[in-house]
Order: sequence, then structure tokens, then C-alpha cells
Amino acid sequence: MAQQTRQWTDQYVEELIGNLLRVGVTLAAAVVLFGGAVYLVRHGLAATHYHVFVGEPADLRSVSGIVRDALAFRGRGLIQLGLLLLIATPVARVAFSVAAFAMQRDRLYVAVALIVLAVLIYSLTGGHL
Repeated sequence: MAQQTRQWTDQYVEELIGNLLRVGVTLAAAVVLFGGAVYLVRHGLAATHYHVFVGEPADLRSVSGIVRDALAFRGRGLIQLGLLLLIATPVARVAFSVAAFAMQRDRLYVAVALIVLAVLIYSLTGGHL
């Protein structure tokens, strides 16, 4: 049997991008919800001290620390990982657009999408590449 290949039409690409965004946001929400439940189970009855501001722990200020805490099933780490997934969803959409435009052989849109992706990555790294 001959394998049938699907054409990379605009409608097909839009459906794929819609599915990518839907899955990304749903996965991020599920991870945040799970992390919130873990956090409440472990720290829900702890007293809150409002007179002194305490920022995030140092291990939750880097991607490697967030992943390490999430793999250890710490509530804050899971919540932060869900937020990272939420931020990564539109970046993945732009990266997928680059690939889709390349499959459609549309050089102008590949160039524009690559510029947008570069600006996103530059801004997400805080301007430190």
C-alpha cells in the first residue's frame, strides 16, 4: 500500500498549532494543579507570617533547580514547572511555525518567524546569551 502524505496546507498547520497550544496549556494547568495540591497537603496548615517578605528559595530561581524540585515532588517546584510549561507553549508555537513554513517552502515567513523566535529567546534569557 502506498503511504498517503498529508499536505502542509494553511488549514492543516492551523489545526496542528491549535492542538499544540491546547495540549501545552492543558499540561501546564494540570502540573500547576497537581503542584498546588501537593503543596497544600504538605504546607496547608502552616502559619503565614505577613510582617516579613520572604522571596522564592534560591533553588526555584533557575530552570535546573525547578526541574530538580519538581522531580522530587515538591509542591513549589511543580507549580514553577507548570508555569515554565505555560511560558514555553507560545515559544513552541513559534518554533513549530518556523518548521511548518519551511515545509511549505515559504522563505519570507521562515525568516520572520526566526526573528520572532530569536527575540523571544533573547527576552526569556534576560538578554544574556
